[in-house]
Amino acid sequence: MAFEGLPPLIADQLHYLLNHSPDSIKIENVWSGNKINPKILDRFTLVIPYCLETIKWDVIYNSEYPVDPPDFVFGPDDEDFMPCSAIAPDDDQISSLKKALSQWDNEDSTRLLVIIQGLRDQYVAYQRRRVGQVDDDRVKFEISTVLTRKGIEMQMASGVDKPEEVKFAVPLVMDMNINKMVAGCPWKHQQKIYLQVVYPILRKYESAPSTPRLKLVSSSDLKALFSVEDVKLPPWMDGMCLAEYLPHLEETLERQMEEAVSAIDLRRSFIETLTLFLGRPLEADPTFCRKATFLTASGQFTFMVHFFFSTQFPKQQPTLMLQSCQHLNQSSVPVKSNLFTEYPWSPRWEVGRMAERLCDFLTDETVNFKKYCNEALLQH
Repeated sequence: MAFEGLPPLIADQLHYLLNHSPDSIKIENVWSGNKINPKILDRFTLVIPYCLETIKWDVIYNSEYPVDPPDFVFGPDDEDFMPCSAIAPDDDQISSLKKALSQWDNEDSTRLLVIIQGLRDQYVAYQRRRVGQVDDDRVKFEISTVLTRKGIEMQMASGVDKPEEVKFAVPLVMDMNINKMVAGCPWKHQQKIYLQVVYPILRKYESAPSTPRLKLVSSSDLKALFSVEDVKLPPWMDGMCLAEYLPHLEETLERQMEEAVSAIDLRRSFIETLTLFLGRPLEADPTFCRKATFLTASGQFTFMVHFFFSTQFPKQQPTLMLQSCQHLNQSSVPVKSNLFTEYPWSPRWEVGRMAERLCDFLTDETVNFKKYCNEALLQH
């Protein structure tokens, strides 16, 4: 990422923050506060993941006094967040944060990351205190049952037209390192799966608490291997608490994650079997085996076949698309077929039969696609 307009020392600190933070922090709204030279950009908004959502903090440098540490402006809903205040009980965290600010070195590219991490730690503690003050026995009980689990984040949520809610983001501690399970894994950050739990705050006139809303959320890169949207959550029984619910869910996820890793080998084996019919692929996804492209011909007609695999292969058959190497449409773009998702297939077949039946379908469909391409050429 280029940081044109930012002074070099500020750009170095921002670059280090974005590339070394354990959270996927993003930047937006870069602007200038320099009254002498407004072309010098010295302020920006950081979008910071928190509790499976995001918070936005403005970082205010003063390019006219470059040796000073930046100021920070927090969100409008966090007016009570005073990270260096004695109100906060975690004195160790506060003293570390104050030390980082008092020993600010504008030539040290790591300084901004240290402060942002310190502020975020204080924000976690701040939100936990807010949630702990909620007058709801169930929420207080749930907090007491999961205090020993690391990494849980909590947040109070409310609005003008919305009832008060408490949100929990619970990292699911499975006995596996997802990144190390995939050979040649390109992921920069450790992949994680969270359970989002939303508790409506019980009103005084309500006698029974409602079932919490549950949703699985994963880091975005994990979708190449495993989609949490395909997971059917266990039912939440009356009187259940998180401490009872989580072990069964984690056991289910561990099993399905192992199946997802095994599915990579199944997809790779299928692609390798296709080479017996279509030759060596032009390109293929070597890590997750989610796509492959083959160059083939029928007589003088040369075309490519694109294969797209879901994480549910072989339960879900690959999607196909044909692309001519000899025909262009009116926009001078190679003519492509529609996506094919329906053709003879059974997940119970051996890989060799899957590939053979699919290629039989391709042989028949090639005639229709060639005719379609010739008609497109005449229209052009």
